[in-house]
Amino acid sequence: MTGAADNGASRRAGKPPRARAPAAGVATLLAVAAWGGGLAWFLAEIPTRVDDTQTRTDAIVVLTGGADRLRTGLDLLEQGRADKLFVSGVYRGNDVKELLRVSQRAPEEFACCIDLGYEARDTIGNASETAGWMAAQGNRSLRLVTSNYHLPRSLLEFRFVMADVEIVAHPVLPPEVAAGRWQRLSSAWLVVGEYNKYLVARVRHGVMSALGLGR
Repeated sequence: MTGAADNGASRRAGKPPRARAPAAGVATLLAVAAWGGGLAWFLAEIPTRVDDTQTRTDAIVVLTGGADRLRTGLDLLEQGRADKLFVSGVYRGNDVKELLRVSQRAPEEFACCIDLGYEARDTIGNASETAGWMAAQGNRSLRLVTSNYHLPRSLLEFRFVMADVEIVAHPVLPPEVAAGRWQRLSSAWLVVGEYNKYLVARVRHGVMSALGLGR
């Protein structure tokens, strides 16, 4: 009798892990559904046009990562949307004249109005580097120029460290993620990767805020 009881107890003891398996599967499905719903929201947040082309700001800030971004920033400077242009995340050794040459602009036309930041290596660094430059310049508003798929995370990082600065979003529409071309696999992976980075940034900001860190 004792052996039978022991066997019954062993069988009962073995059931909970199997019983927990469906619950784990449901939790996984819910997590995937939440991630997918968030991705759909993120796609809707990626701008396909520039909503504000006229507001004048104290500065124009370009995040390096594509020639189209710099050309857009220079166009805005030429149009008088700000008096200064700050390029964050410049490779060491590149100076204003070289950047202008690459963008096919006359160095003497804009060299006096452009500052370069060499320290940033990622979007977090862009925000920190720009915050320091803005404070040193006494600026209170900026127009942020970066690729449209990169804009949601850039705004998140910039607003986290510059809550008192007015930020005007100015998306650049690169061909690989232009409207109507999301079906391309390379574009899809690019956007999915950016969405995952956005989620990590949101979690990091939440933890830092809870601990009283940041800003």
